[in-house]
Amino acid sequence: MTKYSLLDLVPITQGGSARQSLANAADLAVHAESLGFTRYWVAEHHGMAGIASAATAVVIAHVGEATSTIRVGAGGIMLPNHSPLVIAEQFGTLDALFPGRVDLGLGRAPGSDQRVARAIRRTLESDANAFPQDVLELQSYFADDGKTGIRATPGAGAKVDLWILGSSLFGAQLAAALGLPYAFASHFAPGLMDEAAEMYRRNFRPSAALDKPYLMLGYNVFAAETNAEAELLASSQQQAFVAIRTGEGIQLPPPVAGYRESLGAHAAILDQVLSASAVGSAETVRRQISAFLERTGADELMIGSAMFDHNARRRSLEITAEVMRGL
Repeated sequence: MTKYSLLDLVPITQGGSARQSLANAADLAVHAESLGFTRYWVAEHHGMAGIASAATAVVIAHVGEATSTIRVGAGGIMLPNHSPLVIAEQFGTLDALFPGRVDLGLGRAPGSDQRVARAIRRTLESDANAFPQDVLELQSYFADDGKTGIRATPGAGAKVDLWILGSSLFGAQLAAALGLPYAFASHFAPGLMDEAAEMYRRNFRPSAALDKPYLMLGYNVFAAETNAEAELLASSQQQAFVAIRTGEGIQLPPPVAGYRESLGAHAAILDQVLSASAVGSAETVRRQISAFLERTGADELMIGSAMFDHNARRRSLEITAEVMRGL
């Protein structure tokens, strides 16, 4: 059976609050755990009105405390925003709190626009080779091999599973070279998915962490009792995505009937960037996921499903889990 996991951006809904979103995150993680989801990831984003996961390690601790068996982690940490030592300490602490359950996905994007990135980093100057070097430094802290001359406490000897994330060929090349699992962001940037997957599998070098390629693909699922209901629920994320693309980050809005059709010719662009998605009843979702897995051979799906109504989202996860178990 293909593994299935959950990516939660901890959406702040219009009229809602970060406090409620964080409470929903814990509730959703407990629900996902009961439904057989393998892992629950949150992602680092900054300066976005509709996302409450900026303090990513803190949110992971909140979710980890609420759950007992599901893996918890970051999908991901944008490593250029931080020193590797700080991340080793943060995730070493998480491993001490939740041993054997912590994942650390690493990306090189800022998780924000350039203005916000400058506020985080104080400088945008960077070496093209900095990200691979930072990953190696982070591995050294966890391995406690003495190469850096500094011991991360907590962090040294922590059993944190590292992943490389990406939406381009760069991440595929790095994950293959380091022998690490690779997660591709096909849930919002599917353009290079097939090429990246092929490159990763072809160039993979076995390592102490992994003996063969392991590919996770991002995938959106909006499931409900009927196709019409699912399409309505999906319109909240569609609106938020269009707002981000036009430079207007917003809190997650309520669904709007006929939203996609209202975009006219621009609907084709939305369909393309969100093509790695299943929207519909259980049977519709089953057909769409099955076709996607047959095409890609993914080892695991990382499911995204931002919805305005929390209970509808819980139900969508139930349908998704039922479908995945039946494949």
